[in-house]
Amino acid sequence: MPVATMPPHRHAPGRSARPGGLRRAAHRLLTLVAAVAVGAGMLSAPAYAEPTVDEIDAQIDKQWEKLEPTIEQYNKVRAQLKVNRQKSVALQKKIEPLALQSELAVARVGDLASRYYIEGPSQDIGALLVSAKPDTLTEQLTILDRLAKQERKEVEGVLKVREKYDVEKQKLDTLIATQEKQQADLATKKKQIDAEIKRLTKMLPVTSIRPAGCPKIDGVVSGAARTAINTACAQVGDPYVWGATGPNSFDCSGLTQYAYKAAGISLTHFTGAQWNEGRKVSRSEARPGDLVFFGSDLHHVGLYLGNGLMVHAPRTGKPVQVSSISTQPLAGFVRVT
Repeated sequence: MPVATMPPHRHAPGRSARPGGLRRAAHRLLTLVAAVAVGAGMLSAPAYAEPTVDEIDAQIDKQWEKLEPTIEQYNKVRAQLKVNRQKSVALQKKIEPLALQSELAVARVGDLASRYYIEGPSQDIGALLVSAKPDTLTEQLTILDRLAKQERKEVEGVLKVREKYDVEKQKLDTLIATQEKQQADLATKKKQIDAEIKRLTKMLPVTSIRPAGCPKIDGVVSGAARTAINTACAQVGDPYVWGATGPNSFDCSGLTQYAYKAAGISLTHFTGAQWNEGRKVSRSEARPGDLVFFGSDLHHVGLYLGNGLMVHAPRTGKPVQVSSISTQPLAGFVRVT
């Protein structure tokens, strides 16, 4: 029996053989080549790892070098404002009685003039005139004139003194206004830098580990220095807050001020002032309780513990802690006891 055969397939007239299929195959081939090329590029591109905690910490320390001098300048202005406001109040207290004294003196002169020129001679003046002998009348009138001059002289003296204090108070008020503006400008600048510190701090892992406490203090230490050391060491772990002077948070000069206040010694809340509130000692002479300063601008201070260690309030994100004094450029030591 003959085998049936299929007739050969014929293409429609005017058409090429399966053009759509060829185009799709070429497109897939090009896509595959592109993917391989992109993949090769990704493999050859450098990988950027997330910064480590130490790297972030170093960034914050570097940024803090710009911030801390601003904070201490802010502390300086605030300390000066406090002193000048106290001076202004003291001057005002001196001015008030002078003003009253001046008003009373002016009133006495006015009363004398009024009684003499408007109402006529008073009883006292009349009695003086009646009892006076003709040859002494001129002398008595001269005495009255001198009394009036004395009143005028008194008023002039009081007015001069009051004017002096008014001028001084005006100068103080002008200075206070200038320093208040400086304080506002510094606060604005500080916020700008502090915003960057907070941004970097958020990248650090949260930890509840409390810093190690102070070591045992050996050697000869004065009673006041030991009290200051014990007070500062009791604050280890407390947070750093700019402008804070305790009892639960501190900045660097706020901690040293707080520590020595407990020992009965008053320090200004400003590193530059504290540098001049004691006697400079060399590093070889330094002993526990001395203030230790850092930076050519004296922007940081801690309380020396001996053996190259100090207790201090480092910066935002780092609580009060014990650290080596070799981590920053050393400026010198000051003994306040």
